[in-house]
Amino acid sequence: MRTIHDEKFSSPEAIRQGFQEQGFIASRQIATTAYLAYHLEKPLLVEGPAGVGKTELAKTTAAYLDLPLIRLQCYEGLDESKALYEWKYGKQLLYTQLLKDKLDSIINRENGFAESIDKLHRYDDIFFSRHFLEPRPLLKALQQEGGAVLLVDEIDKSDDEFEAFLLEILSDFQVSIPEIGTIHAVTKPIVFLTSNNTRELSEALKRRCLHLFIPFPEPALERNIIRIRVPGISEKLGRQLVAFIQSVRKLDVRKAPSVSETIDWARVLLILHGEELNPDLVRDTLNIFLKFEEDIAVVTERLHQLTTNAVRSAGD
Repeated sequence: MRTIHDEKFSSPEAIRQGFQEQGFIASRQIATTAYLAYHLEKPLLVEGPAGVGKTELAKTTAAYLDLPLIRLQCYEGLDESKALYEWKYGKQLLYTQLLKDKLDSIINRENGFAESIDKLHRYDDIFFSRHFLEPRPLLKALQQEGGAVLLVDEIDKSDDEFEAFLLEILSDFQVSIPEIGTIHAVTKPIVFLTSNNTRELSEALKRRCLHLFIPFPEPALERNIIRIRVPGISEKLGRQLVAFIQSVRKLDVRKAPSVSETIDWARVLLILHGEELNPDLVRDTLNIFLKFEEDIAVVTERLHQLTTNAVRSAGD
C-alpha cells in the first residue's frame, strides 16, 4: 500500500479540499473514486464528454502531491517505440566507431571466421543494455524514484493492439523488454486513463481499472467552478452565464459547450466588462463556446428566449 502521500489522501474530504486549493472543484464522487484508486493502487479510467475536467484531474493530482506528471497522448498507430522505449541507435553507432580499433584484438586474425563471429556475439548485450535505452512515457513513469502521475490521455484514440499492450503495465506495474527482461516499477505510479468514448474499450482493460464517469456538472457545481477559476466575475453574471450554458446543452447541437469553454466565456465577458447577459453581448461571443456554425445558428434562433430565461432564472 502507498504511504508517502497518505496524509494528503487521508479521506475524500481531504482530497476535495486539496484539489480546491489547486483550482479544481471535485464532486464527492470524484474525490471518493480518486481516494479508492489511490489506496487500492489501481489505475483510474476517467470517461465523459470532452472538456469536463478528465485531463485536469490528473494534472491536479500531480500538483497536489508535488509529483511529476508524465503524459502519453494517444493516437491511431501509437506503438511501444513511442510509448515505452526505443534504442539510442546513434549512441550505439558512435560507440561502435570508437571501438573499431579494438575489433582486431577481439576477432584475432588467427581465428577462423566462425570463431570470430562467436567472439563478437559475446559483446551483443553491451549495446542492448540500459545504457543505450531511451525511455518513453510509460517506462519513464516506472523509473521515477519518488513516484509519478502517469496520464494516458484519450486511450480511446489508440488501436486495440496498443490497448492490449498496456495490460501488463496496468495490472503488474512492470514491462517486459526482450533484450533486457522484466523491469518493475521503482515506485508504483498513480495512473489515470482518459476516454471521450469514441470507441468501446475492452473488458480486459476495464477490469484492471476503477471507473469514473464525469458528466457535465450541475448548475451549483458549475457556478462554484466559475467562482474559483474566474474570481473577478460578479455573482449575478456568473449565475446568468451558467444558466445560459446549461440551457444550450439541452438543445440539439453538434457539440455541447464544455466546462472549459464555460470558463473561457466567463473570462471573455469579464474582459468585455459585461455586467449581465443581453442578446447583443451573447451574439457577439457565441463563438467562444460554440465551435460549429450550425450550432451557432441553432442558438441564434432562440437567442432572445434563452437570454431572457437565463437572466430570469439567475434572479430567482
